[in-house]
Amino acid sequence: MASPAPRLDILAPLSGWLVALDTVPDPVFAGKMVGDGISLDPTSCSLLAPVSGTVSNIHSAHHALTITSDNGVEVLVHIGIDTVMLKGEGFAPLVEQGQQVKAGQPLIDFDLDLVARRAQSLLTQIIITNGEVVEKLTCASGLVEAGKSIIMTLELQGAAAAASQAEGESLSSETITLSNPAGLHARPAAVFASAAKRFAADIQLQLGDKVANAKSVVGIMGLATVNGDQVRVLATGSDAAAAIAELSQLLLDRCGESLDEAPAAPAPAAAQPLQQDSAGVLAGVGASPGIAIGRIFHHRLQEFDVVEAGAAGVVEQQNFTRACEEAAEQIEAIKAQLQDQAKRAILSMHQELLQDPDLLALTYASLADGKSAAWAWRAAFSAYSARLEAQDNALLRERANDIRDVGRRVLALLAGVKQAELDVPAGSILIAEDLAPSDTAALDPDKVLGFCTRTGGATSHVAILARSLGIPAICGISQAALALQDGREVILDGTAGTLNIAPTAAEKSEAEAAIARLAERRAAEQAMSQQPGQTSDGSRIEVVANIRNAADAREAVKAGAEGVGLLRSEFLFDNRDTAPSEAEQAAEYCAVARELGSNRPLVVRTLDVGGDKPLSYLPLPKEDNPFLGLRGIRVSLDHPDLLRTQLRAILQAAPLTRLHIMFPMVASLDELRAAKAILAEEQAASGHADVKVGIMVEVPSAAILAARFAPEVDFFSIGTNDLTQYVLAMDRGHPQLAKQADALHPGVLAMIAMTCDGARAHGKWVGVCGGLASDERAAPVLVGLGVTELSVSTPAVASVKATLARWSMDECRALAQQVLALSTVTEVRAHLAQQAR
Repeated sequence: MASPAPRLDILAPLSGWLVALDTVPDPVFAGKMVGDGISLDPTSCSLLAPVSGTVSNIHSAHHALTITSDNGVEVLVHIGIDTVMLKGEGFAPLVEQGQQVKAGQPLIDFDLDLVARRAQSLLTQIIITNGEVVEKLTCASGLVEAGKSIIMTLELQGAAAAASQAEGESLSSETITLSNPAGLHARPAAVFASAAKRFAADIQLQLGDKVANAKSVVGIMGLATVNGDQVRVLATGSDAAAAIAELSQLLLDRCGESLDEAPAAPAPAAAQPLQQDSAGVLAGVGASPGIAIGRIFHHRLQEFDVVEAGAAGVVEQQNFTRACEEAAEQIEAIKAQLQDQAKRAILSMHQELLQDPDLLALTYASLADGKSAAWAWRAAFSAYSARLEAQDNALLRERANDIRDVGRRVLALLAGVKQAELDVPAGSILIAEDLAPSDTAALDPDKVLGFCTRTGGATSHVAILARSLGIPAICGISQAALALQDGREVILDGTAGTLNIAPTAAEKSEAEAAIARLAERRAAEQAMSQQPGQTSDGSRIEVVANIRNAADAREAVKAGAEGVGLLRSEFLFDNRDTAPSEAEQAAEYCAVARELGSNRPLVVRTLDVGGDKPLSYLPLPKEDNPFLGLRGIRVSLDHPDLLRTQLRAILQAAPLTRLHIMFPMVASLDELRAAKAILAEEQAASGHADVKVGIMVEVPSAAILAARFAPEVDFFSIGTNDLTQYVLAMDRGHPQLAKQADALHPGVLAMIAMTCDGARAHGKWVGVCGGLASDERAAPVLVGLGVTELSVSTPAVASVKATLARWSMDECRALAQQVLALSTVTEVRAHLAQQAR
């Protein structure tokens, strides 16, 4: 018989009430970034040892200490929230670092009243910082007595004792030669820092005589590594050996970056000579191709006045925490309005910077010295952006702009000043010293014909955003551009990287001809966009649009969309404190229906939340893996009143258009039948019977069982973004795996083919409403697999229709079979590139 796993009981260090860790008002503790455990609201003021062992660390502010038990478990006890700001006031340590203690022995006395008045909270956290030695952790609840009540029971891994032997050990890896083409730039740095954070050990990355906090993206980027640099991983702590092994291998594997996906550094001068200013022409780096003729409009960064001296107590710390949280919410709101994944990824990096440990450490250090939150934060992000701009690595210099963008957002909140919005007149060529990526994402291409920035380059996030918007742009423009008068007519050539500030009549005429040629090509596509989508031999393929509201529907119809293949109803539920009423929802759905008219289809997806799309007023249980938990239809079936209200509202649009209702994240026939039963009851009550019902195919089970679902639905719509995630078991937002989560993977295409086969057997149609539908290269493949509806982003309507018109149905089917026979996504993409028309 196997011997039972070693067990360790953790005693209450204080008397009081136990509180779940994830409810603590501190994201670091609540998010279990330090480790798992429990919190305690104390009624006593003498901290007792929760276990026997060695005091392995006492913080200099005396508010926290760590005890390493005899079997290697590290137990951190942290008195209060933000008590580091007290700098030891009110705390009296009774033991020394390195001292052996017994469970129940007094460790720290503290002034309960003083700490309660000065700290954000008295909640005391008891955390297991080396959770890898714990097999199972069970927490108690309720009222506990110091030194007597068991608050946690740990079942330990067999390796716990071995881990304890490495306590405090300092290790170094062998020398590792970096093979990342552009060094450890933002993406591999984020992957490395994320992996390092999983270890309790202190970890550094060493380059020559420079070292950086390996858990800090900014710190790693600040080393300015390049291809061929030799680095070492240094680690101190109980899991140092494991950290060295895993992180060394991660560097050898280029942090998941393949040789062909790294951002290209600017070519050397011999291969790409820099443009030089000449008479009437200013030069920079071509960042986004195209030509524009317009009038100069200067955008100058807003100035913020901040005071250096801070308020007393923890006020400044609380102000800073709130500003960071609000900034993250602002960025999330901007992301929610964006369809383009490149823009969303850039803003996600900005959110990551708000949690960067090195930036926060610099800020906290200044706060502890009595500085104001605004002053401390400005000093921190200014120092780091300046450090990156001083590097030889162009990619790192360009990341300084991201840090300044995030920094200014938080600074505006701390200063109580609303950030100035870009209000640009039509026909403008925007010129700025520095254009924030978030500002670029919000540019209106109908007003901004092009832009130039003094900073940045072709690989900057500003340049990436400009290309996604189709706006010609130049980065690194000559300083002289900043002195040009507003309203001056210029010609911007984003391909050549030149700004003609004194164009002759002939030059203007030539530029106008080039613009006209491009416009003619786009106009030809736009003219075709109003025709029914079809292949060259006349096979009908509906090209419809993904939208959020009536305004989107109007734009989609104007662009040639033949209807709406996905109305994302969750946008009605976002950014509010309560769920929308039936009347509010009905008004929105009917407004969309009126824009479409009675002859165009409208597919409304019921509420799709959970996973990465939470709602503040719809509390969902905390889940270790929310993407495999309560999502989509599961949430609606768990809250049937919410579903019924939405269905009643949707049904009110039935008389106005060809209404379809679609349930998301359906994995089983039981879920479908339960949702249909509720819909049938609401239909019977409303009298709206002529409504088509379908499901989103987002999980493998729905694709595999398509032939069994088909008799019970009118249609399928494949969400390729989530389907790819679940088929490949890759989080599409993961910094290391997102590049591999490709919807053109043969496995995903096979699932699409399986869905189409199952639907075809029962005479049901299949659409695609995920990102793959908007990829014109993929359109003939999807059609060849059996898809008869493509629901795309509005800007893609014209190009997708134009692509379909160049292929016959037989050619589409042949292409699909060729692609299904391939083994890797690289082969698929290469084949499609060869077949492009």
